[in-house]
Amino acid sequence: MTKRTEVAGHNLPRNQIIAGDCVEAMNALPEGLVDLIFADPPYNLQLKSDLHRPDNSKVDAVDDHWDQFDSFAAYDRFTRNWLTAARRLLKPNGAIWVIGSYHNVFRMGAELQNQGYWILNDVVWRKSNPMPNFRGKRLTNAHETLIWASRAEGARYTFNYEALKALNEGVQMRSDWVLPICTGHERLKDGNGDKAHPTQKPESLLHRIMVGTTNPGDVVLDPFFGTGTTGAVAKMLGRDFIGIEREAAYREVAERRLARVRRLDRSALETTKAKRAEPRVPFGQLVERGMLRPGEVLVSPRGQTAKVRADGTLVASDMTGSIHQVGAALEGAPSCNGWTYWCFKRDGKKVPIDVLRQQIRAEMT
Repeated sequence: MTKRTEVAGHNLPRNQIIAGDCVEAMNALPEGLVDLIFADPPYNLQLKSDLHRPDNSKVDAVDDHWDQFDSFAAYDRFTRNWLTAARRLLKPNGAIWVIGSYHNVFRMGAELQNQGYWILNDVVWRKSNPMPNFRGKRLTNAHETLIWASRAEGARYTFNYEALKALNEGVQMRSDWVLPICTGHERLKDGNGDKAHPTQKPESLLHRIMVGTTNPGDVVLDPFFGTGTTGAVAKMLGRDFIGIEREAAYREVAERRLARVRRLDRSALETTKAKRAEPRVPFGQLVERGMLRPGEVLVSPRGQTAKVRADGTLVASDMTGSIHQVGAALEGAPSCNGWTYWCFKRDGKKVPIDVLRQQIRAEMT
């Protein structure tokens, strides 16, 4: 599973779980080589006593030693230290996702801004199957909050808008995500049949984050690796991961889990790209290459015609201009996408000129 890659004279531990403290481990890694960080740090829940259900059975709450801090000041120091180390590792156009509850997410948000990160969105993960509030003294805590931030203002972070839209049945992805908590076969168990980790995140959450904000081959770092959800999804989706985890029991579970994960084949890793991300092809290039000849007639959806000129412009009646300008003029519209508007004829059939553009784009990839 382990792969170390030479980058600018450094060893980058791709697809490896590093044992130890997250700050020390991050500070030992080479600077500026990570595309994305997903961080699920301790929430500092401040539980003072056991929680019980109405039948008096004990709730398996988060009371582990790693979630214990002496004070808010101690937690803030911890947050400041790991966020500083994390920012050093990000590429200039890298980004970070942090997740938390009302106990800690506001403190993390303030520290992100203090350190120069640029907040892009906060996302509400609304749990479709939350744990009820057994005491009946507060609202059921049915969500967690994620903060997505770029390394700095003006960074050209990755955002696969069209891919997330496709994932959401053609509708723009919103900042409230309804996903179930980790249960059933996905919930990992230890040798006693108990939860291997109390805050294991569902793979669906990481899948959405990685499809939306990374590309195949990117390096994703998780400084609080736990039982390896980030690594499992990264491996499946063709991303490389670096995990950091100090608890040996969690590392053992994660290693076994990752050994079972199979990477998807290359064709399955492709996602829908935004039109603006595709290579630009001038219409004149079709004329230069003889794919359309000067004097050839193009036809509009309503049967109007225009002739191709040697310089890649069109002439129709008394107007000349680009494929977009002439199309807009014929329609009396403020704008027109000439690539989808005009067709040429081959063997008596109308063919969109965009077919020729896509042929050229295929050569460029």
